[in-house]
Amino acid sequence: MQTLDWMVLIGTLAFIVFYGIWKTRKDFDESSDDFLAGKRNLRWWTIGLSIMATQASAITFLSTPGQGYNDGMQFVQFYFGMPIAMIFLAIFILPIYYKLHITTAYEYLEQRFDLRMRSMTAVLFLIQRGFSASISIYAPSIILCAVFGWNLAATNFVMAIFVIVYTTTGGSAAVSRTQELQMSIMLGGLITAFFLILHNLPENVGVSEAWQIAGVTGKTQVVDWSFDWNDRYNFWSGVLGATFLFLSYFGTDQSQVGRYLSGKSLQESRFGLLFNGFVKVPMQFLVLSVGVMVFVYFQYHQPPLHFSDSNRAKVAASGQEAAFRQLETRADSIFALKSVALNDFTQALHNGETDKETVARATIQNLEQQNNALHKEAQTLIKAADPAADPSDKDYVFIHYVLRHIPTGLVGLMLAMIFCASWSTTASELSALSATSVSDIYRRSIAPGRDDHHYLKASRWATVIWGGIILLFATYASLFDNLIQAVNMIGSIFYGTLLGIFFTAFFLKKVGGRAVFYAAIVTQAIIAYLFFCVDKNPYLWYNPLGCGLVMTLAWTLEKAFSFGKTAK
Repeated sequence: MQTLDWMVLIGTLAFIVFYGIWKTRKDFDESSDDFLAGKRNLRWWTIGLSIMATQASAITFLSTPGQGYNDGMQFVQFYFGMPIAMIFLAIFILPIYYKLHITTAYEYLEQRFDLRMRSMTAVLFLIQRGFSASISIYAPSIILCAVFGWNLAATNFVMAIFVIVYTTTGGSAAVSRTQELQMSIMLGGLITAFFLILHNLPENVGVSEAWQIAGVTGKTQVVDWSFDWNDRYNFWSGVLGATFLFLSYFGTDQSQVGRYLSGKSLQESRFGLLFNGFVKVPMQFLVLSVGVMVFVYFQYHQPPLHFSDSNRAKVAASGQEAAFRQLETRADSIFALKSVALNDFTQALHNGETDKETVARATIQNLEQQNNALHKEAQTLIKAADPAADPSDKDYVFIHYVLRHIPTGLVGLMLAMIFCASWSTTASELSALSATSVSDIYRRSIAPGRDDHHYLKASRWATVIWGGIILLFATYASLFDNLIQAVNMIGSIFYGTLLGIFFTAFFLKKVGGRAVFYAAIVTQAIIAYLFFCVDKNPYLWYNPLGCGLVMTLAWTLEKAFSFGKTAK
């Protein structure tokens, strides 16, 4: 990075921190409630941007463009269920939370069932969110390691310390206020990246031509109507499976519930939820489009055979180097042939020569298939060089482009965008972990009846402790297939059970706490078995399955064993 990039990066991040502290200087009166929930005075646009910033982590800006580069636009189907979920929550769930004036979602379960249910759901949340937060730390660490060659564990440590300090400065209010600005920077960075890539394409290739070039290899297909249980991303998994994931994430996950419970009124929080629901799909479409545009860019500029420099270094240090170089030579030949075919294709488009366009299209498709085969052979060589290595390079595509192919100054802006995303998400997660640990576990079951100053100190210590825990998880994280998929997979192990507990509380008024408790334990065991021992691929479907199992088992147990009048 050049000096100008450093100035842009450091200046942007410093301004964000200053902005957050300045905006919340009157919102924090050194009380535990203010620290954990803020003054509950946020307007709808702050709530909406805060919700989006919490979800749009650095993983979104690192991993999703790589998803678009490799697999095209179909991942956007995952978000089709979000507007449905937001409308449902705004109508049916949000009024219940507001009426009770709760700090965490799990407080409601004690009032509806009993303390045991509140504690169990809080623990489930702490486990899954702790894992997810570790990936939020791990993702930007990849960037620093790629730029500076730093040790990953040391980089994780630096990132975690920064987030801990940032989060303990102003509590929940500082997190929300800062995310306003962070989300604006993220969206601005995405739009800049899209048009920058377009500007660097050949003069005769505009948006229409670029999109058609991507479409030749299937990158622009948005909707897949086919139903396949093992297909992670199609219309049905997005509308049905993902809707349940979003209902659970936004309705029961404290990292999101805490964002909209800080609203000035029920109406403000409703507008914030709906804003997020209807803006998120276009935003995700934009992120994936950036990845597709990077794919088009590398049709005209020679890409590496494999985007991970660390994996390439492992091959260079092994006995597989000569074989890998042969693959690179073959890839160079394919790129040269594809350049000719692309030129023929764009000329045919401009001249309306249908026959010539068809021939060029078939040539490009054939050459792309050959290139994909070489990429798989390269991954095989990487595994041979280091069996412990992850051969996937999706998460390195966008950062490779940023560091090598955009002008000085804008590199700093792109990195600032990614860091903003990482810190905003991790700050929300730390705030939620702290709030749940103190409100639902420590203050309720371990040390009840203490003064407020004691709980304020406990909240800050909880933030520090959870920072250490997620740092430990991040140190041993792996890339899975793809970072964005890893987060959704982890959530899907627990979210179905959590949603089933809450839906039982909301809609099955005659079912009591004991029946739900046993139903939740059985369901969680079943989902864990299916995920770890049977098949990870249909993980989105584990959300409605878990929800349905909890409700069905709880209702059956209540009817069969008459546990008693424990429902409220």
